[in-house]
Amino acid sequence: MTNPLRIAIVGAGIGGLAAAALLARDGHSVTLVERFDTPRPLGSGLIVQPVGLGVLDQLGIGDEARRLGAPLTRMLGHSGRRVALDVHYRAHQPGLAMHRAALFHILWRAMLASGSTVLTGQTVRAARASASETCLVIDQGDLGPFDLIVDASGAGSTLSPLKSRPLNYGAVWAHVAWPATDLPKDELRQRYRAASRMAGVLPIGCLPNDPTPRAAVFWSLSQGELDAWPQRDHNDWCTEVSDFWPEMNSFLAPLTDKSQLIPARYSHGALRHPWTGRIAHIGDAAHRASPQLGQGANMALLDALSLALALRLPLDQAPAAHHRARHGHLSLYQTLSAALTPQYQSSSRFLPFLRDHILAPLSRIPPLPRMLTKIVSGDILPPIRGLKWESVGPGPHAD
Repeated sequence: MTNPLRIAIVGAGIGGLAAAALLARDGHSVTLVERFDTPRPLGSGLIVQPVGLGVLDQLGIGDEARRLGAPLTRMLGHSGRRVALDVHYRAHQPGLAMHRAALFHILWRAMLASGSTVLTGQTVRAARASASETCLVIDQGDLGPFDLIVDASGAGSTLSPLKSRPLNYGAVWAHVAWPATDLPKDELRQRYRAASRMAGVLPIGCLPNDPTPRAAVFWSLSQGELDAWPQRDHNDWCTEVSDFWPEMNSFLAPLTDKSQLIPARYSHGALRHPWTGRIAHIGDAAHRASPQLGQGANMALLDALSLALALRLPLDQAPAAHHRARHGHLSLYQTLSAALTPQYQSSSRFLPFLRDHILAPLSRIPPLPRMLTKIVSGDILPPIRGLKWESVGPGPHAD
């Protein structure tokens, strides 16, 4: 590799932790800066698709992720009695549904084991750059100097120039112990009413110190409904969800207060170039989309690996190499997300009709089932193109 760099990583989310572990393992001097005194995961359930699991294998934590997560073999959604979504994973490459806290736990330990320096309770206000180095501006003054700053601070980044478009629908999420139910523990199940209502149940494995199997439940809401969520009566909401999908009743029973539910708003957009000066943007600081395709965690993990591989080149070559490696994959999934999300979360009447009566029947005709499998698995295109790396497990394809 080239000479070791002094690298600051802003944000202890999925992408930031993965980047810190990968870059420190490559011999760089890594300082992870996090605004919370005690870093913690935000959110409930997520899916690590096969390409993302390959990155965890590169970090040596794939087996631990598999132990904590729930193998996912199928995504199945119904609109009334019609099957509106039916996607199967490859038998030898299932998805892995996890509680966000479980993924955070194993990534945090990998980051600490890498030898990265961690600074918590530090709010990054800006970056101050020269031609050869840059500093972070925090409340106490300048932090640095660094050769490179990696912005992994998510949708609330103060460093990213990304201006994303708010989406019209979000959701409320919660996680509960898996109840007595006929729903399978290896499938994401969803129910739709047109595109204005979507309920879902996702098995997410267990927490690091609790072997109890758990589920994530979610319910879509428009922006206006999310605005009114603090005033919504909890029991009235539970009744609405149970009437809509009776099988969810046993999952709702442990939810006795709205504070157990996490409102989530989504936006869409991407930077044309994920590198500005001596700042590299990864994850939600570089691109945002709805979670409809279940790719958020994977994109952050792949960004981290691509960045680490690019930085094995001279620093002046790394930005272009990283951009080339991720551009095609990211662009395709941003396009797919923009096209598919309104079919499941919008006020449109035409799009869900198209979904149920035309697209869903067509999706069962070969070769479309195989293509859908590749889309959800994250490998319809090589996720990291043109950067060489040594595989220690079933990681992402590289040219």
